[in-house]
Amino acid sequence: MNSRQTSNIGRAAGFSLIELMVVVLIASILIVTAASMYQTSVRKSRRTDARNALLDLAGREERYLSLNNTYTNVPANLGYGAVAIPFAVGNNANYYQISAIVITAPTLVGGVATPATFTITAVPIGTQVNDTPCASFTVTSTGSQSALNSGGADNTAACWQGG
Repeated sequence: MNSRQTSNIGRAAGFSLIELMVVVLIASILIVTAASMYQTSVRKSRRTDARNALLDLAGREERYLSLNNTYTNVPANLGYGAVAIPFAVGNNANYYQISAIVITAPTLVGGVATPATFTITAVPIGTQVNDTPCASFTVTSTGSQSALNSGGADNTAACWQGG
């Protein structure tokens, strides 16, 4: 065996450091991308929890109105037990909280009665505060749904309909 054959046999038995570093780089990129996509999916699912909680609470307000001819800002009256505002909502109850239930009493303006209304707002808490595109969700007694980003700009389409 000559020296040329010996060096080829030794080389074929393993990877070079460059090849190994390329594999590590590609694996790192895939892991970072997968983690980012996972985090985005988790945030979207938590948004769904917040939207569902707001719509459930709005439905409870409407039932309360049908029985009592007024809205309430007391969560216990809506079946939430002895909690006070703000209170956490959602499947895990630690990603969003109802920050306000604002009730407007019926008024009489110029002989015309305006009905009572409510506005319910949920804001992210805990790790969900990093969800800057959807920094708050709001639903009103008229069925209006809105969302604001962390800068206070309207982002309803992306947060209520898009995810």
